Amino acid sequence: MRIIHTSDWHLGQHFMGKSREEEHRAFLDWLRSYIIQSKADVLVVTGDIFDTGTPPSYARTLYNDFIVSLQNTGCAMVILGGNHDSAATLNEARELLACLNTRVIGSITPVFKDHVLVLKDANGHPGAILCTIPFIRPRDLVMSLAGQSGQDKKQALVEGIASFYKGVFEAACDVRDELGCNSRLPIIATGHLTIVGGKSSESVREIYIGSLDAFPATKFPLADYIALGHLHKGQTLKGADHIRYSGSPIPLSFDEGKHAKQILQVDFDDGELKKIEAVPIPCFRTLAGLEGNLEQIEKGIKELPHPACGRSLWLEVAVVTDDYLTDLGTRIQTMIDDQDEKKPIELLRIRRHRKTGDSGLATAAKEKLEELKPIDVFLRRLAEEEMNDPEKDQLADLFKEILGQVEQGEP
Repeated sequence: MRIIHTSDWHLGQHFMGKSREEEHRAFLDWLRSYIIQSKADVLVVTGDIFDTGTPPSYARTLYNDFIVSLQNTGCAMVILGGNHDSAATLNEARELLACLNTRVIGSITPVFKDHVLVLKDANGHPGAILCTIPFIRPRDLVMSLAGQSGQDKKQALVEGIASFYKGVFEAACDVRDELGCNSRLPIIATGHLTIVGGKSSESVREIYIGSLDAFPATKFPLADYIALGHLHKGQTLKGADHIRYSGSPIPLSFDEGKHAKQILQVDFDDGELKKIEAVPIPCFRTLAGLEGNLEQIEKGIKELPHPACGRSLWLEVAVVTDDYLTDLGTRIQTMIDDQDEKKPIELLRIRRHRKTGDSGLATAAKEKLEELKPIDVFLRRLAEEEMNDPEKDQLADLFKEILGQVEQGEP
């Protein structure tokens, strides 16, 4: 039984005014070719198929065309909802996609057995059991009670998630017994969340705002393999080789530009996990970041690599200076234009890092709005208020919660 594990496609991402359609199309073409080459039985996507709950039409077209293109490969597909996905959007074509050998699980249900799926091998025999657990929204599990402390809320959410995993895993064991496979049929679990010890990146959105930073891996059931999504850097939990993040297939922020991207090929034989192989994904767009004074930036531009796949390199520059230079963009663009060895480079963002200088709103007044995140603006405004630290922390958490609801398209 061969499983391909991937996640966090973020189809439809709008990146600094740029579409990622070309890179996503190239990735999906490559993935389809690899599935054919590897003779994979099942493709599992562990969340964040789309970048928003209302993806643009071209992103939906990429998604639908890819599913149709798998029909002659013999590979089934399982799609789990992530925190960026709208469960309603994913589920709207669920019955139709089931006829195309594709199962979609956009959100959780109270019936544990709804989340148990028997995966078939190339011969049509049961090859593994999948616990199909998408992103779990707190409102699906627990209710906030008056008087609860932050720690109480955190513990309630941890226990709620752990209890749900336990229920689905036990239902999977029951299905295995019903099939008469005893313990020779492996059980795989999925998830879309941050686990303790996981390494994040700039483009990863906090999902359990103000209540849970990360979920302890010790609370997972004893599955043979746990396929995770949400963190965009491919990684393995220390001391637990069977718990894996595949990571995103393309860099979704500048700090991910230096990370190699991968899918995971997971092989089972005779009821046991035999091999997990990280398969490198070709780079379809080069993202690079430079930081330093103007002299260092100029040197860095000259040393940038040639862009991948004939597509322009996208560049972010962080200039370390105390001077506010109104022509900063022009200066850096001139450095790009004056390269001895011409490379197609697009300057997408300039940020300023102060050596010393002013703080608070005085600094913000000297910056462009696109250089700041909403939370940056709020925290700078909050710094001007005469409040104690616990009050400021509480307001910051509430602001993050509202911001998360807006970004996820929640009412």
